Amino acid sequence: MAASMLCRRTAALCRTLNAISSPKAVLSANSRCGFLLQTASYNPKPLKLNLRDPYIPDKDSEKTPEWQKTARYDRKLFGRYGSASGIDTASLWPTPEELDKITAEENEWHPPLEVMLKNVKAKEKQETARRLAREKLIAANMAKMPKMIADWRKGKHETKQKLKEEKARREKLLAEARERFGVTVDPRSHRFLEMVAEIEKEEKKKRKLLKRRLREEQVAGPVTPPAASS
Repeated sequence: MAASMLCRRTAALCRTLNAISSPKAVLSANSRCGFLLQTASYNPKPLKLNLRDPYIPDKDSEKTPEWQKTARYDRKLFGRYGSASGIDTASLWPTPEELDKITAEENEWHPPLEVMLKNVKAKEKQETARRLAREKLIAANMAKMPKMIADWRKGKHETKQKLKEEKARREKLLAEARERFGVTVDPRSHRFLEMVAEIEKEEKKKRKLLKRRLREEQVAGPVTPPAASS
């Protein structure tokens, strides 16, 4: 296996050497070197600026493109040919509307130092007010924390007590149903639900009578004993 691999590598090396030593490869290499030398030695001549007969577009002609009739192109012509362009220098200045726009952009993106300092102070003042308001809110919430914890514990205790009372009442009702019917009754059965409704009706009636009795006693007032005869 090693011998066959050595033979293949030797054959590949021989093919590479033959390709390099062939006349076509030499010509190709020479042509590439010549192209590189020609490219490196290329020195183009600068374009000559025609100041004697410059191209000035006719703005009244319909053949002249619209972009050559703009003030921007006039500034370009004056910058290239100077007074030979025939452009009035007064027309190169921005109009009052353009000047106001430029001034507004400069004031927005490059405001004076006084304005920048004023903006920094206003931002710092706003950040300070926001921080103080947050600290005040945190302090108020921390002051309410003991009461909130106490209310939570109280609610949790009341819920636990209510569940305990509900469980005791349910067991009491099941025991009463067992005693009344002589067998264990399913809490979801019709008989058990009827019994619960009947008991609740009786309890409601008792509470109503007790409330009426207390109201009558409050209206009558305390009974004063008769005075002893002398």
